[in-house]
Order: sequence, then C-alpha cells, then structure tokens
Amino acid sequence: MKNILALLFTLVVMSSFAQIKMTGIVKDSIGSPLELANIIAINKESNTLESYAITDASGKYVISLGKNGTYNIQVSYIGLKSVDETVTTKEVDITKDFNMVSDNMLDAVELTYDMPVTIKGDTLIYNADSFKNGTERKLEDVLKKLPGVEITAEGKIEVEGKEVTKLMVNGKDFFDGDSKLATKNIPSNAVDKIQVLRNYAEVGQLSGVQNNQDNVAINIKLKEGKENFWFGDVTAGGGVAPSPNDNLYLLQPKLFYYSPKYSINVIGDINNIGEVALTGRDIRNFGGGFRRPSSSSGTSINLGDNGLSGLTNLGDAQTIESKLGAMNFSYAPNKSLDLSGFLIYNANRLKTRQESFVRYTNPELGIPDEETVQTGREATNQGLAKLSASYKPNANNQLNYDVLGRISSDSEMQNEFSSVVGNTNELNEAKPFSINQNVNYYYTLNENNIFAFEAQHLIKDEDPFYNVIGLKEEGAFESTANSLGLNTGQANYDLNQERRIKSNQLDAKLDYYNILNSKSNINFTLGTILSSQKFNSNIFQFLDDGSFYDPIASLTDTDGNLLRNENDTEYNFSDIYLGFHYRLKTGKFTITPGFSVHTYGNKNTQFGETYEDNFFKILPDFETQIQFKKSESLTFRYNMQNSFTDVTSLAEGLVLNNYNSIQYGEPNLQNSLSHNLNLRYFSFNLFNYTNVFAFINYNKNIDQIRSLTNFDNVIRTNTYFNSNFADESVSASGRIQRTYGKLRASMRVGLNYSKSNQFVQDVRSVNETFSQSYTPELSTNFREAPNFTLKYGYSVSDTNQGDNDTQFITNAPSIEFDAYIWKALTLRSDYSYTSQSSNVSDTQSYQTWNASLAYRKDQDAKWEYQLKATNLLNIDSEVNNGSNNISVYSSETFILPRFITFRLTYTL
Repeated sequence: MKNILALLFTLVVMSSFAQIKMTGIVKDSIGSPLELANIIAINKESNTLESYAITDASGKYVISLGKNGTYNIQVSYIGLKSVDETVTTKEVDITKDFNMVSDNMLDAVELTYDMPVTIKGDTLIYNADSFKNGTERKLEDVLKKLPGVEITAEGKIEVEGKEVTKLMVNGKDFFDGDSKLATKNIPSNAVDKIQVLRNYAEVGQLSGVQNNQDNVAINIKLKEGKENFWFGDVTAGGGVAPSPNDNLYLLQPKLFYYSPKYSINVIGDINNIGEVALTGRDIRNFGGGFRRPSSSSGTSINLGDNGLSGLTNLGDAQTIESKLGAMNFSYAPNKSLDLSGFLIYNANRLKTRQESFVRYTNPELGIPDEETVQTGREATNQGLAKLSASYKPNANNQLNYDVLGRISSDSEMQNEFSSVVGNTNELNEAKPFSINQNVNYYYTLNENNIFAFEAQHLIKDEDPFYNVIGLKEEGAFESTANSLGLNTGQANYDLNQERRIKSNQLDAKLDYYNILNSKSNINFTLGTILSSQKFNSNIFQFLDDGSFYDPIASLTDTDGNLLRNENDTEYNFSDIYLGFHYRLKTGKFTITPGFSVHTYGNKNTQFGETYEDNFFKILPDFETQIQFKKSESLTFRYNMQNSFTDVTSLAEGLVLNNYNSIQYGEPNLQNSLSHNLNLRYFSFNLFNYTNVFAFINYNKNIDQIRSLTNFDNVIRTNTYFNSNFADESVSASGRIQRTYGKLRASMRVGLNYSKSNQFVQDVRSVNETFSQSYTPELSTNFREAPNFTLKYGYSVSDTNQGDNDTQFITNAPSIEFDAYIWKALTLRSDYSYTSQSSNVSDTQSYQTWNASLAYRKDQDAKWEYQLKATNLLNIDSEVNNGSNNISVYSSETFILPRFITFRLTYTL
C-alpha cells in the first residue's frame, strides 16, 4: 500500500512540474491595478479550459500552463473592454501584463468559458462544468471538487468549516433540513452553477441588524433546458449474493420537475445491497429547517430522546433491506405566496452481529471483565411530513408558517451471550410521534424600526417498551433481581418495562430592532419557554406460568429511601426573559455586547409530593468580528448558558435502560451553568485559491449534572446529582487547503482536551483525555487524465483514568480513483486500510475495497450500463478499540459480504 501511495504521489509531482507559470499585473487605462479581474486560459488545440485566475488587491495574477503549447488568454472586468490574446509557451515561465480600457459596447470579445469561481458580495459562485471530467453522476461528486467545500463522512456539506444549513434548487427549498438527499440524488449533469451564500439571512428585513456569519446556504442553479421538463434518472439492477438463496435487487427512481411557478421532486429507493439513502438516525435528526427561537437566549432545556437509537450503525450490518419514498414540492400561486413541503417514508430491516470485550481499568472497583456476543434484528418504519407557507404582501411584511409531523414504529430484537450474565433475549419497541409548529411574523414599521415575532410549539409522545428473558444461567443477576423484588423461583426471568413520556413545549419571543444610524442598532427581546413533561413507567414480571407479577424493590437511594419500580412524574418548567444587545460597526470591527435577564420556575410532582425551585439569573454574552476583507474574518464569542435536564433524570423511581443498566433520578436536581468561549478564523484567497479555517472552543461547566454509578458485577445503577467539581474542555480544529493548477492539497487537524469528574462506587476520580487527529489529503482534477484522491488519517487518543493511562493510535490511509476512458467508460474505485493499536491490546486492522465500471455511449446518451462491486476483499468484519471513563473495550462488528451487481440507468 505504501509503495502504491508513493508512486501516485510521484506521478502527481511530475505532472505539476510539467507546467510553467504565467504571471503579471492587470491595470486599467490610467495604470491603477485591478482587483478581482478574471483571467482564463483556453488550450487552442483541445479548445478546453486550461487554467484560470483572479487578481489580488495589487492586480497580480498567476496561472499554470503546459509547456510548448498555444493558449487563448481572455481577461475580463466589469465595465471594461475584455482582452483576448494568444500566448505560445516554451519551457520557461512567462511574465505578461494586461491593460484594460473602457468600452461601452462590452461585446468586442465573446468569453468562451465562464470563470470557474467568482465572488459577488457574500456569494461564491462555482461554475460546475469547470470542475467536471465526465465521471460525475450526482451532486456530491461535483461538490467534492470545489475549493473550500467538503463532504463529511456523515454526508453533510461544510463550507469553510461551517455546516450548510439550507440547500435550495433554483431558489426553492429541497427537502429543507437535510442536505444528504440533495447530494446523493440530484444528477450532476443538471447542475449549472453552485452558489454558496455566506452570511445567509432567512429574512431579508433582518439581514442588516443580525450577525449571520455562521449561516451558510447553497443554491443550485439548473442548466437551461431543465425547466418545464422532467429530468433525472431511473436505475434498476440485480446480482447474486454469496448465499445461493438470496438474490440482490435495486430500484432507484429519481425524478425532478422545475418551472417558475412550481417544482416537484420524487426520490425512491428499494434495495437489499446496503445502499441506504437515509438511516434511521438521519430521519430522527431531520429537523425540517426548524430553529428554536430561544437558541441564543442563554437557556437550554433538554426534552430527551426516548426513541430507539439502533443497535449499531446502519452500514455495519450483515444484511440490510431498505425502502425510501420521498416527495418534495413547491408552489407559488402568486408573487406574494409560496407554499412548499415534503413527504418521506423510510423503512430499514437489518441483521447485526457484534463481538466485544470490555476490561474495567480500576481493579479496586471489583467489576469483572466481560466478553459479549450480540446478534440482533432491527426494523424501522418512519414517516415525515412538512408543510410550509410564506406570505410576503410587500417588502415590510412577511408571515411564515411551518408544521412538521413525524411518526415511527421501531423494534429491536437482540440475543446476547455475556461471559458474566449468560444468555439473554431482549426486545425494544417504540411508536413515538411528534408535531412541531412554527409561526414567524416580521414587520418593518419604517427604516429605523423593525419587529420580529417567532413562536414554536412542540408536542411529543414517546412510548418505549422493553423486555428481557434470561439472566438465570450464571446467577450473576441474582442480587440485582432480589433488589428489584423479582420472583426468583423461576426457570428464567421475564422482565418487562413500559414507559410513556409526553412533552409539550412553547418557545416564543418578540424582537424589536431600532436602527440608530448606518453603523449601529439596538435590539430588545422579550421571550419565554414554557415546558411540560409527564413521565410514567412500570417494571413488571411474567412468571413461568404466564401470570403477571408486580415486584416491590428493596433498593434504596443515597438517603436510604426505598425506591419504587414505577414512576408517575409531572415536570413543569418556565423561563421568562428580557434581552438587550447593542450592535456597532466601526471600521473592520462589528461589536455586539449584550445580556439577558431570566426568571426561572421549576416544579416536579411525584406521588403527591412537589419539588419546586424558582430563581433569577443574568446571562451576559459578547461577540466581536474583525472583517479583514470580504473573504477573511476573525470572530470571538463568549456566552454564559443555563442548562436544564429532562423529566427522566428527575423521576425518582427505577428505570431499566436495559438489563445491565438501571437508573433512578433525583427530584431536587438544579440547573448547570457553563462558560463558553469561541474564536473562529476563516479566509478564502481567490488569488491563489487558498482556503483556511480554524477555531478554538473552551467550555467550563459549573454545577454540572453528573451520574453516580455503582456496580453489582457488570450490572450498573446510575443516579444523578449536581457536582461541585467543574468539568472543562478545550477543542481546536482547522484546515488549510490550496489549489495548484490541477492539484489540490489540504491538511486538517483536530485537537481536544477534556477533564471530567466521575463518581463510581462512591469514589471520585478525575479523567483527562487528550486526542489528536491529522488528515493530509492530495487530489487531482484533470479533465482528460485519470484522477485520484490520496488521504491519510492519523489519530492518537490518550486517556488518564486515575492511575491508568490508555493510548489508542489509528492509521488510516485511503485512495479514491476515477477515470473517464474513450469518452464512454467510467472506472471508479476506492480503497482504505485501517490499523488500530494501543498499549492495552493487540494491533488490529481491516481493509475495504470497492470498484465500479460503467459504459455510456457518450455524455448525451440515455442509457448507462454499470458493473459494481463492494467489499471486493470479502472482509467479514470491522474492528474498533476505544475507552470510556471506567473501561477500555475492543469490538468486532460483522458487515455485508462481497456484492457484485449489474445496473441499468435510463436518463430522462
């Protein structure tokens, strides 16, 4: 592997040395340098774009050209006559200046190519065709090649280190709330321009009075001819699995229609080869574009997530069956009204297997090491629906309404063998639903006074059910069974738990902005959060004869009080706050100091007893931004935040997370307070196409809600309390990326240090973790030659747990290769090797290798034929080592076998 990477690196370096540089200065008619002038070099032999550049503040440009060639150089600048000259290269660098003059006609030179990258205010515009070489099929294939843009391992889009919060097509929302559906499905040949909207403001009326530097949106402009016609593709395929009784199948229709008045997008996916469009976790995190009005108020309240999280990552399964049906629409009946929405149905069926070993790091705790073998089945059925309306009768009024509903029916069945507890069969089921509504109204009274009202109402109903059968083989569960009050004279325990959590929350605020002058404004905010949660649970047992048994626990809390096997808790929370912020622009600085005054009310009632806490708090915040240039800034933020827990941490009765994890709450829990500091820098230099972003965060938690853990063998019991010991963390991350002609190099670095306090068996210990990750990457973007991406991931994690030091080291080189051959064949392949070593276990490694070969007669052909192979090496499992606060673990997760499929794609 190392020899292959070295050879490819040598070829890249040789290709870069096969070019010469052409430099110079672009000036106007009086000799003043022109910033942001465009220079394009077109190869006259192939009539293709060879290189491009944008001048810096001194009018300087640099472009790379091939040796011994002839090029058409075009120079353009808004308001000046374009320049068109022919340059012949030899084997030495060239210096050439250009002078531009005014010309009212502006049509003496017809520009053959659009600039690959241009900038207009806060908008970066990429010309998609400038980055294509013929191997692209979907939007993500193009996005990966754009300077400054990155697709994360989770499929999210990042620009300058910031996650893209909204993706639109021709200005219309595309499944608002998740970008993966767009990147994985929109055909690359339909994309004309990719507009990156930095400092994006959802409401134009507020763009001048808010700080939006963290908001990034992308708008995809379709090519001419794609409007008023259906476009997209339909893929069907099949294959033979290693098991002779299983046949592979695939059907993926992806159809799109856009017109000035309405749009329809339809995405379908049925397959059993592991190509999952959306995972269950994706659906659960699919926010629909909703944003809490109180997100910047300084208050954070956690309503909890009591659905099923999945036994394993969706890609780490032995079999996967997936179904997806999704439809997105928009309709503008007139200029004032826009309607949009989507429907999504997602279903997955999985079989999983995982083998793991857990070693507890402190022998004094007396917790035995444990080996487990888990096999499971998962079934998810999830539905989402959203409807949005935006009414803008004039520039001074805007009314938005959104409603998002979700429902699911999930189940997990797992058989587990534990070296300590023995065999168990577990079942988890849940059928939660939620309805989230959002109403926003924005009113501009006059040029100096703006009002904004935002309100969000959430109803959530969760009903997880848990059942476990077994736990009798080794007797390790006996003392826990006695503590729970179970009937112990049974062949096996049949232990069950019903839970019901109902949440109802209103989050609303009214903002008033007064524009004092062109450089400053003040903002007053009056807001409230009203939340109510009801939690009921019951632990019961079925006996061998099928009869019902209601156990009475003998466990006690830290004060010696008997704990119940049931819960009946109502938790009410209120926050009424008034905020003030002053925003001032002076030179390169934008300074925004502020604070908010909060009146909090907490009350929870359990079994006829009420616990109440009311208090007053002032939370300051501060932000300053230095805008060195349009594309270079430094931002510092500080804020104090009050965090509140959910009802399950307050409920004093026993709750089974699973058979080996039991918890009970503390009704007198109070809020935790945190200090948060953030420093962020970004720069995008269009002159040399260098993209840099870096940030550092510091967090200190005071009165942090911590868990107090006690073990009986491997059965843990947790409760909660407010710790007087502060937890701290520092994280830093950054990336530098630069383009050298057809070569792009980048380095990403991540550093994290955390110090946390843990309490196990009534003993406090301080855990310190320092992790580092370094990811250099090298990629090419030739139009004719094959392209590849070389990446090397190196990470180190050091954990100090009392007297125990644990270190894990991961090395992960990888390569992606694609080639467009004879204008008809597309060859793509990716390979990765992952090695994990530590000072507590043996080195383990695994490899992945996938490849595909596709034939399409030409770029405009309707039919494409593809042969695709995944897991070519037929690796049966992946390994993972790690540690937590009290143990180190190693796991082996079994994955899909080698699949070879044939696919046929028809393009509309």
